[in-house]
Amino acid sequence: MSISANQSLLIFVSYILLLFAISYWTSKNSSALSFFNGNKNSPWYAVMYGMIGTTLSGITFISLPGMVKGASFSYLQMSLGYILGYIGVAYILMPIYYKNNLISIYGFLDKRLGTGAYKTGASFFILSRGLQAAGKLFIMATVLQTFIYSPLGIPYTVNAFILLLIITLYTLKGGIKTVVWTDTLQTTFMIGAGILTLYLIADQMNMSLPDIYQKAVEETNYTQAFFWDVKAPNYFWKQFITGAFIVIVMTGLDQDMMQKNLTIKTLKAAQKNMVLFSVILFGTIALFLVLGVFIYQYADFLSLELPKKSDQLFPIIAQQKLGLFGACIFLLGVTAAAFSSADSAITSLTTSFCIDFLQIEKSEKSDEEKSKIRKITHITFAFILFLLVVLFNSINNTNALDTILKLASYTYGPLLGLFAFAILMKGEKKPRFVMLICIISPVICYFLQANSVALFNGYKFGYELLLLNGIFTFSGLWGSSFLKK
Repeated sequence: MSISANQSLLIFVSYILLLFAISYWTSKNSSALSFFNGNKNSPWYAVMYGMIGTTLSGITFISLPGMVKGASFSYLQMSLGYILGYIGVAYILMPIYYKNNLISIYGFLDKRLGTGAYKTGASFFILSRGLQAAGKLFIMATVLQTFIYSPLGIPYTVNAFILLLIITLYTLKGGIKTVVWTDTLQTTFMIGAGILTLYLIADQMNMSLPDIYQKAVEETNYTQAFFWDVKAPNYFWKQFITGAFIVIVMTGLDQDMMQKNLTIKTLKAAQKNMVLFSVILFGTIALFLVLGVFIYQYADFLSLELPKKSDQLFPIIAQQKLGLFGACIFLLGVTAAAFSSADSAITSLTTSFCIDFLQIEKSEKSDEEKSKIRKITHITFAFILFLLVVLFNSINNTNALDTILKLASYTYGPLLGLFAFAILMKGEKKPRFVMLICIISPVICYFLQANSVALFNGYKFGYELLLLNGIFTFSGLWGSSFLKK
């Protein structure tokens, strides 16, 4: 028995009501500033646990299992690098942010390199986070379209609009404080749904979990974790090092992820949160890769024709093959995963624009006027994300996780170069033409990636393009610092 559209709608609405209940509780006594910093009293363990859902999102819930067929367990190589990256964030970047008492982390660029670098860094964050959030919301909207809206004859654009409207409303008042606590709930649903799906598949196949996994080891290459071909995109050291830098830029240099950590009262507690989180995250990623093995084994067991997009396999199996209970837990899991990422994205985009561009915290306006400006900004970013989700739906034809990581290589590289220069170069020289350099670097990287086979004897760039992008940006900033005004 598969789940009906009305049953799916009931589950979805019930979950939304729960989110609004948490929003009401957390937004009591909110002020203009608490929207951005949560009054700096978030428990570190709540931030740590909620960050799992934010980091993984609906992309992991659906796309990561789908990657198993084409990339095996190679993503674990990058995940090992993540642990190193999180340690770097905890003990290199976070002390800087706490020392400067920052609300927006890009304020550090202002203090070190000036207004041009500050605005450039904030601009690249807004671009990067907007594209990421659109990709993750696209996954969520696609699932809702399959489960609810298509059977009811409602078009995708209406689906996406309703989704963004819900997220906007429950984060509009409480801001980051609401996000911290709703994310803990959503992480629980996401991980729980993954574990329960494993057991449902095992029950359907009438096999134990270890037996299904062993069958995959013997008959497929799904579980191969380490690759040592230097020229391949999934070469171990290439992915390990890239994983560390992806974390540094997509967490340590990302307002979305750091904003939650900066709501923790002390640096020591925030560092504890970050290190423990890295270990738990690795285990969670491994769980969803194993889930991918089980999904493909189950599809083979059913002689199911695989869809062209790997993102679609898990939703198809959950809706059509795992019964009513399986479909329900899948819908809850992917809903929770997507909301945990999208709500913090909109909040951080609002924070960055209000603090970095409007400088609302320095304004002499009344709290009521500041609140009005912040709400208008919040709603505007929600509408922009709606447009991006619709666009992403029209152009995506590959695995969404892979697409987002490739985009990150281009948009986060300049942030890596900017912060590296600000931290490492202690002299009085200031770089010039910062925005131009941060635009040229990704363009050079795109040219090299498009022509790498011919230029570098068959070498193909993977996600390490992010590091190369950062090096080009750093080099350009260093060279321009010698130019006379």
